[in-house]
Amino acid sequence: MFFDTPRSRRRGFRPAGAAALAFGLAAVTGCSSGSGSDDETVKVGLVASLSGTYEPVGTDLRAGFELYLNTHDNKLGGRKVELIVADEGDGPPTAVPAATKLVKKDKVDVLTGFVSGGSVNAVLPLVNQAKIPFLGSNARPPVKDLEYVWTTSFLSDEPGKAIAPYVKEKVDGPVYAIGPDYQGGYDELRGFTDEFKRVKGKLANPDGKTTWTPFPKTTNFMPYFAEIAKTDAKAVYCFYAGKAAIDFAKQYAQSDIADLPLYTAFVTEGSVLPAQGAAAKGIYSVLNYAADLDNEANRTFAADWTAEHDTQPTTYAMSSYDAAAVLDKAVADAAKDGEVTPRTINEAIADLGQIDSPRGAWEFGDKAHSPVQTWYLRQVRPDGGQLANVMVQDLATLGS
Repeated sequence: MFFDTPRSRRRGFRPAGAAALAFGLAAVTGCSSGSGSDDETVKVGLVASLSGTYEPVGTDLRAGFELYLNTHDNKLGGRKVELIVADEGDGPPTAVPAATKLVKKDKVDVLTGFVSGGSVNAVLPLVNQAKIPFLGSNARPPVKDLEYVWTTSFLSDEPGKAIAPYVKEKVDGPVYAIGPDYQGGYDELRGFTDEFKRVKGKLANPDGKTTWTPFPKTTNFMPYFAEIAKTDAKAVYCFYAGKAAIDFAKQYAQSDIADLPLYTAFVTEGSVLPAQGAAAKGIYSVLNYAADLDNEANRTFAADWTAEHDTQPTTYAMSSYDAAAVLDKAVADAAKDGEVTPRTINEAIADLGQIDSPRGAWEFGDKAHSPVQTWYLRQVRPDGGQLANVMVQDLATLGS
């Protein structure tokens, strides 16, 4: 299902001064509505990388969800919320026990968060067994059994798919593709390379296939850049996030290929941008959100975020904020129809329709339970006294 999304216009974005706003959820002793002890409380389990390579991403996922609660009286659908946060670490070995505790011991009504696509795949058997909604708020791989599975972010191959035609149009020659060797990297780069080939683009990689860097141990990208310099590449496309994105961007700017245009998904997103500094200037990225989008929902979200964090909001925070917004509407709708349980919350999510979001209006598609949404081209440019991911143009509307 598709809908028309009004073209967003860039507005000047200026972070407000930080105001130390205390956030805390009151301790709730009652059980979740799913256990039948306290139908006035909703238990939400949030799993995110609070340590390891993707700590910056996981920290924003948690902060985005907490921001929504903080600005909505710590309630969802009029019900009190008990938010229980667990550390995903770098993937399945830590994500599975964290989620298992939330589901079996804490008896949460909903699971949300999750940075890694590998974590998602590893946790889904638990979700299906427990029959609770899984509302992921970061990139998700394709899933066959979707009954309880939703994402407020996107499918992992969509960023590359959205930007590939633009890269083909702008780059006069072959493009080198490089990314990390794990599920999220495979999905992200596949989206780009498949679409790039479809629009008659050529890869500069000698074997015509993406170059994979070992994850998480690759911190020195210079040997890879030296290999790229030996090809006829006219640009580079990559996907990295978290600490790996900092290393990649800084070293790219110091390498022999620094003059090649760099197109990315996520490399400059979030707290990594200040850490990259001047090395990030000029880098293009594709995302479903930009902090300077001009719509009422984003003005509210950005102002609330910068008041607490004194940084630009990120797509990670926005998607997790939207996960809370989805639950807010779903819990309220379930309550209108009767009992609030994991089953009725899941059924309500399926019937929500459009979500008024900082990224622009979107809705869940029937095919993949992922947002039908607009994708944006951004570039790191000076914005006031700092560098920012500035929205350049709309790219495509994807989702299913």
